[in-house]
Amino acid sequence: MSAGMSAGTPGVDVPPLAQPPAAIVLPAIHESRLANGLTLIVVPRPGLPVVSLVLSVRAGPEADPTGRAGVAALTVALLSKGAQRHGRAVSATQLAQQAEALGGTLDSDSSWQASSVSMSVTTPQTQSALALLADVLRRPLLAAAELERARTQSLDGLRVALGSPGEVAAMAARRAFWGPTPHGAVATQASLRRITRADVQAFHARWFRPDNALLVLAGDIDPSTARTLAHAALGSWPAPVAALPAATAQAPQAMSETLLQVDLPGSGQSAVLLTAPYLASLPNLAGPLGLTGQSSQPSLTADPDLRAQSRTELRAELRTQQRVAQVANAVLGGGYSARLNQELRIRRGLSYGAFSQAESQPAGGMLTAQAQTRHASAIQALTLMRAEIARMTELPPAADELAARQASLLGSFARRLQTTGGLAALVTGQWIQGRPLADLAGYSDAVLTVRPEQVRDFARLHWGAERLRAVVVGDLAAMGAGWQAEPSLRWTLPQLEGALGAAEAAR
Repeated sequence: MSAGMSAGTPGVDVPPLAQPPAAIVLPAIHESRLANGLTLIVVPRPGLPVVSLVLSVRAGPEADPTGRAGVAALTVALLSKGAQRHGRAVSATQLAQQAEALGGTLDSDSSWQASSVSMSVTTPQTQSALALLADVLRRPLLAAAELERARTQSLDGLRVALGSPGEVAAMAARRAFWGPTPHGAVATQASLRRITRADVQAFHARWFRPDNALLVLAGDIDPSTARTLAHAALGSWPAPVAALPAATAQAPQAMSETLLQVDLPGSGQSAVLLTAPYLASLPNLAGPLGLTGQSSQPSLTADPDLRAQSRTELRAELRTQQRVAQVANAVLGGGYSARLNQELRIRRGLSYGAFSQAESQPAGGMLTAQAQTRHASAIQALTLMRAEIARMTELPPAADELAARQASLLGSFARRLQTTGGLAALVTGQWIQGRPLADLAGYSDAVLTVRPEQVRDFARLHWGAERLRAVVVGDLAAMGAGWQAEPSLRWTLPQLEGALGAAEAAR
């Protein structure tokens, strides 16, 4: 090969030089409230004639009644399966046809602390799409026949999930970390079969109310037009006389055993999960204050001026800790180049992928590190995952490692800003978590200012060995001997389902 050929063609054979990071510009966000208490958030994005609409209430599986895990999910599934529109009942098929006639798809979603319906349409169809979402959320039929179909689908999905080591491990890990609390509940076959139409109707009546609702309009729309449309579609929605029910929030109650093994004979692989504490979502600073996972709680002075200053300082500290927590998770398992995947996949070839993810709830948070591997490698994978978390508590990340993970977080954030759907989901998440929308503008700076020692200190405070809980699911006979001598439980699949049901009934 000649010298010219070996040099390559710039931009083709030779990658371009790294450029300075581009500034992330957040669109203006306008928040207001209708007279009935409904929150309206508008994110104008002119230039492309598309608007994304999200209509949410702040209630999800954590609000399921005792012994009825799955009510929230079934309620949301039924929203698009029939509604009262213009004084008559409209079927699921007709709703789908009406959504398609607007050039969009009617979507519904149930997640922790949120039940939502959404659509994306061209600008001229915004009013009609909002009217459709309003009817679906406010006036669903919640028909008995549709409930039975949704129940059957959920039971079928659960049966499939119970054959997957990864799905079973996720259920078991939630039980092992949260215990018999609302966030530790998992829908079982028994709980799904117990749910009645009256349960679904009661859930809707309790939580679907304007003072517990959010409307987000993101895209080719201005705040004035958005408010006019919101008032026309939702302004007549009456707020109940009764006060909004208080949401249940309980701190995690981790099992005393450090290892839970679930036998899944005949499974193709083993799933290995580790859980550890993570930060709670930002609290309402008007009430009692505390930092999840810390040894002490901050207090507020009785002096109003100093109290306001204290709240401001505390909110800033909480925001900083949230960003440190996100960076720590990214360093541990937030992508292909993160530590878990580097160790288990790239260096050892034990798994197709190892990663971590985190969730923040009002009373606590959970980090989950996970991988799937051969049965014979399960012990090794668990040992290596524990070692990587221990290394997080001992040594801060190197400067280049930290910079790479920060860039990954910022890149993901920037990509969400590129679409109207991403924008709508981003601000919806902030509202659901109770985080100020203004915090989004400072996200990039907050991530970039996280220092290596802050990452280490966060891991040291929250991810010590005594706080880890492990779950291993697979064919235990094929894993062989050699498990560490530690407090351990061994369950069969029926025992796991029994434990999940007992925990759900104990709430």
